[in-house]
Amino acid sequence: MLEKYPLQVRLIFKNYPLRRHTFAKKAAIAAFAARRQGRFWEYHDLLFQNGDSLSDQKFLQIARELGLNLEQFEKDINDLKIVARVNQDIRLGAYMGVRGTPTVFINGRVSRARTLEALEAAVENELKKAGKRPPVSGGGKG
Repeated sequence: MLEKYPLQVRLIFKNYPLRRHTFAKKAAIAAFAARRQGRFWEYHDLLFQNGDSLSDQKFLQIARELGLNLEQFEKDINDLKIVARVNQDIRLGAYMGVRGTPTVFINGRVSRARTLEALEAAVENELKKAGKRPPVSGGGKG
């Protein structure tokens, strides 16, 4: 969606670690620690690939695999600013009615779209309502 509508769509990622997942909140904090070294998405993806085996040791192993500065990473996973940021995301999610993950919002409303096609249709509908029709590609003279 971001590639198709780079000027009309923004991705805003928020954490909403579910309580029933023992290491979910720690994983969110670890991903923010990796973000400080410019590796958030890579770390995030590896967390999901290793979702069944998360532990404090796994967080360090993933950081090692990505070549993060481990001393800095360990300092950052204990940084109260990162913990506060994750807690802020949790409060916002609860306020917005998030019940599970992933939850997608389009223009402040929960979207039930679960396929790329449905998501694209929902975005295009919102763009039309806002009067921001997406540019038509391939419209040059020929």
